Amino acid sequence: MKILKTLSICAISASFLFASNSLITKSKENGFKAIPADKTELLKLIDDEGNPLTKEKIELGKKLYFDPRVSKSGIISCNTCHNLGLGGADGVSAAVGHKWTANPHHLNSPTVYNSVFFKSQFWDGRSPHLADQAKGPIQAGPEMAALPTLVEKRITSMPDYIKEFRAAYGKNAKIDFDLISSTIALFEKTLVTPAPFDDYLNGDKKALNDAQKKGLNTFIDKGCASCHNGIAVGGTMQPFELAAKYKFASIGDFKGNDKGMVKTPTLRNITETAPYFHNGAIWSLNEAIKEMGSVQLGITITDIEANEIKDFLTSLKGRKPVITYPQLPESTIDTPKPDFN
Repeated sequence: MKILKTLSICAISASFLFASNSLITKSKENGFKAIPADKTELLKLIDDEGNPLTKEKIELGKKLYFDPRVSKSGIISCNTCHNLGLGGADGVSAAVGHKWTANPHHLNSPTVYNSVFFKSQFWDGRSPHLADQAKGPIQAGPEMAALPTLVEKRITSMPDYIKEFRAAYGKNAKIDFDLISSTIALFEKTLVTPAPFDDYLNGDKKALNDAQKKGLNTFIDKGCASCHNGIAVGGTMQPFELAAKYKFASIGDFKGNDKGMVKTPTLRNITETAPYFHNGAIWSLNEAIKEMGSVQLGITITDIEANEIKDFLTSLKGRKPVITYPQLPESTIDTPKPDFN
């Protein structure tokens, strides 16, 4: 009897192991890729030989990211709309900027976490990488509303910033708008959040619980992985409203790029970044899942299936880098004053 019982336990264990291996294989076959556990391998994905990451550049980029003086009013920073304590977003339907102006297209702020893995930036994909993306909100009237010349004057009026730029880039570095924005982007590149799902894909079969594994299987079988895949679990340009009309399409006037393509939002940390969709019209994650089934896949996702998928999505909540709020260089008499006009 003991032998039979032992064999039975071994058979059950083997079946679980096979099922787990099979699901990992299925996930990879459907386009999922893990954030590398090895830091050297991760660096290969996020670093750029043309402007390599260094601790001096990253620390300087962090200060610029948190510095509200990069905006015209002097009260809006990158962190205002991409709050690192709120999943890298702002928790409101439409981003609010200069003079308390809501985004004129009623666009929701996407998370900055893991944005280094996106194939393109902005909802319409108009920027190819983070360095280019960083320039947009700083200059945009409804956002930070700062001309490049103003940003340059503000930053170069502070001796401590000049000292830090020289330490990061050399004493002959030209501190212009391009260098300022690209330095912000270097800090953003480090905002990577490996999650239990990455641990699972990297071979830790216990990283997901049974409910999360079941939800992953449902997510794949329902077709969600056709758009939400890759290392970002999103971040690529895809056609929108493939099967049905989005029920909140009338909120805002955003229609995608000139080909009607919309950037697929990452599902990493999705439980932290409500509201959902480009116009932030849905606050419930279960409702967002069901709406995507209708709009993109032309299927009905039941309440049970939505709960299963949500269970999987909890495994994408990642480990955040520890960010210490920086002490910023002090302004001088020559620093251009805040402008609320």
